[in-house]
Amino acid sequence: MLKQKNEKTVAFTGHRTYEGEAQQELAAVLRELYAEGYRTFLSGMARGFDLAAAEAVMQLREEFADVQLIAVVPFEGFRSHFRGEDLEIYDRVIDAADERITVSEHRGGRGFFERNDFLADNSSYVVAWWDGIPKGGTYYTVQRARRQHKPVKNLCPQLQLEIFG
Repeated sequence: MLKQKNEKTVAFTGHRTYEGEAQQELAAVLRELYAEGYRTFLSGMARGFDLAAAEAVMQLREEFADVQLIAVVPFEGFRSHFRGEDLEIYDRVIDAADERITVSEHRGGRGFFERNDFLADNSSYVVAWWDGIPKGGTYYTVQRARRQHKPVKNLCPQLQLEIFG
């Protein structure tokens, strides 16, 4: 299980509707975080931003071999939620991950919330793609991180700012 809880660890949270709008900004943020000593990156493995962020970490790792990608899967069988290109991306990320952590025994809602808790609780910094709407898993994860006084970098243009808890 995760070797260095919180210490210089980044978690990603974002909407499934993300379609690569901030890939350049994401790559720049990852480079900045790497320069600040962050080496471990947690992906919640959902369609959209989570998987795009994981792929960006895989690209960063091509240049910096000490980068670790941790696939945080909400529950066994989660892979069955994917089809087509999304399934190909999911499999590529799972195969490339340095570690795979399955968080919950509960399928569905409770499993997703336990995954989101894990991401917020086991990171020291959160990078988000959150549209500012106060509902859903991304909102929940951002708020949990903020309650723990962790910095959150939101790349969504509507709220592109750094939020401190």
